[in-house]
Amino acid sequence: MKRIVESELLDTLPPDDPRAVRSRRDLRRVNAWMRNHVIMAGALKNNLSGLALEQITELGAGDGDFLLRVAKQISPHRTNVNAILLDRQNIVTPQTLAAFAPLGWRAETVVADVFDWPQVPAQIVIANLFLHHFEDARLAELLRVISKRAELFIAIEPHRFRHAFPCGQLLWFIGCNAVTRHDAEASVRAGFLGGELSAFWPNQDKWQLTESRAGFFSHLFVARRNS
Repeated sequence: MKRIVESELLDTLPPDDPRAVRSRRDLRRVNAWMRNHVIMAGALKNNLSGLALEQITELGAGDGDFLLRVAKQISPHRTNVNAILLDRQNIVTPQTLAAFAPLGWRAETVVADVFDWPQVPAQIVIANLFLHHFEDARLAELLRVISKRAELFIAIEPHRFRHAFPCGQLLWFIGCNAVTRHDAEASVRAGFLGGELSAFWPNQDKWQLTESRAGFFSHLFVARRNS
């Protein structure tokens, strides 16, 4: 089951294209259905021991809905957090940014390519369905960038199945459009198995790495710097 990376339609459409708007709405439902926000919140809770959650950066944050869902899961125990939503496109609405405030969080957007990420410590970095967009060489470069910034990095990615087609077609039953169904199949083919992400992580002797399947559709990777 070789990993295959291909272009996803949502990445090629203008942000205001109706198909893109609909697909982003689909993705919010798909994430909720997959419970990726619950998986991420659990991984954060399990790995924050000894770390002060003062700042969290999401790479490829999109419309910000995912990190907002995560914040709602952990905010009863963690407040006064600065949330950075980093993406190449600025599609986070003022309403989404404002929704962090009642949780005791401050949210801001950073519009930048991840490889031009400002050279500042990021403390805790997360990514949801983001790493699979990169070919192996570019992925290794990205993980080097992250390892220089973060004390803790957590990523949730697609679990790679032998047959991606049925996964995409399942989304038809919950009303997802053609863009979302195409991209779901592409993302499964580009997903991860076993310790594939750990193999790309640099300076492994300085980190605690864990990688496993999470739920039926997801793959969880955690890198925590040794204290």
